[in-house]
Amino acid sequence: MDRTFRPDTNIFLELIERLRAGKPAALATILEAEGSTPQVPGASALFTVDGLVCGTVGGGSVEGRAGRFARAALAKKRSMVYAFDLARVVSEDADGICGGRLKILIDADPGRNARAFEDLLRAARARRAGVLATVFDAQTLKDAAPIRRIWIPRTRRPAGLRQAGLAGWESEIAEVFRRGLPALLRRRSRFYFFEPHLPLPRLIIAGAGHVGRAVARLGKFLNFEVIVLDDRAEFAHAGRFPEADRIIVGPIDAALRTFRVDADTYIVIVTRGHSQDERALRTCVKRRAGYIGMIGSARKVGLLRTRFLRRGWATAAEWDRVHTPIGLSIGSKTVEEIAVSIAAELVLVRRKTKLGMPE
Repeated sequence: MDRTFRPDTNIFLELIERLRAGKPAALATILEAEGSTPQVPGASALFTVDGLVCGTVGGGSVEGRAGRFARAALAKKRSMVYAFDLARVVSEDADGICGGRLKILIDADPGRNARAFEDLLRAARARRAGVLATVFDAQTLKDAAPIRRIWIPRTRRPAGLRQAGLAGWESEIAEVFRRGLPALLRRRSRFYFFEPHLPLPRLIIAGAGHVGRAVARLGKFLNFEVIVLDDRAEFAHAGRFPEADRIIVGPIDAALRTFRVDADTYIVIVTRGHSQDERALRTCVKRRAGYIGMIGSARKVGLLRTRFLRRGWATAAEWDRVHTPIGLSIGSKTVEEIAVSIAAELVLVRRKTKLGMPE
C-alpha cells in the first residue's frame, strides 16, 4: 500500500462552507496508525448526522464505526479520541483482515477553530506551505474541553510560535516539514498533532485536445494541481476540464512564461501541432522544471532536436532532460492508453525526485 500522506484541502473547504451555512459537522482525523491499516496519519473525513460527506479514514468497517462515533459526538457536542484495534475487524472492501491499530480524533466542534482552517485554505490557494497544529488534552476531552488548532506558516519565527502557545516546538515542527509527514507528540498530559500541508506538485498541460483532457483527469486523480493552457476557448473550458484547478485561454507560449517553474512543476506538451509544440518547448526547455515532456513521433522528435541544437535554443544536455517521445513505453495506441503512459512517467519522476534518485 502507498503510505504517502496526501492532505485533502477539499475537506476543509467543505467544512468552512458548512460552518458558514450553519450546518454542524464533525471532523475525524487519524492521529496514529500502527501495523496494517487502511489509511495513514493525517487522513481525515467529514461527517454529519446523516453520514460521511467527504474524505476517508479507511472505508469499510473503520469508516462505519467512525461515522457512528461522529454522530454520537455531534449529539453530545463532545469531542473524543477513539482507539481502533483492527486485528479482529474484517475489511468489507478488501475481504481481508487488517492487523493494525488506529487512533482517531473526532472533533465535534470544528467551528471553534474556523480561523485556522481558513488560514490553511488561503495558504493552499497561494501555494504556501504550513503546518496545522492540533492541541488537546485526552483526559479532559471527556469534560468537553476544547480542541485548539493553529495554522503555522513555514515562515513563522520562534516569536510567533511563542505567541501561538507553541514555544519549544521549533525543532519538531522543522522535522515535520522536512519529512512531510504528520507527528503526534506528547508533553505531560497534552497532545500535539502537527500536520504538514505542502503545495501540490503543479501539472501544466499545454494543449486542451483529447490527450490533454485525458491527462488532466489522471493528473487530478494522482494529486497534482492541474492547469490547462490553450488558445482555443472552445476547447479550454470547465465543461471539458471540470477537474482543472485553472484554465488559461491564450497563446500557450505566453501563458507558460507567466509561471514560476521549479522542481515541483511538471509540464506536459500535447498541443495540436508541430509548430505549437515547438513554441511551447522553447519557452520552458531551459527552465529547471521537475519534468518536461513533449508528445511526438521519433521522426518529429529527431527533427526538433536538430533544430533546437543548431539554432542554440537548447544545449544537448538541456534537450536530453526532455521526455520525448512522451510517456513510458507500454505499447500505447489509443488516447486513453497514451494518457496512462504519460501519467505513469509523471509518477515515476515524482517518486524518484522524492527519493533523491537520478532520472
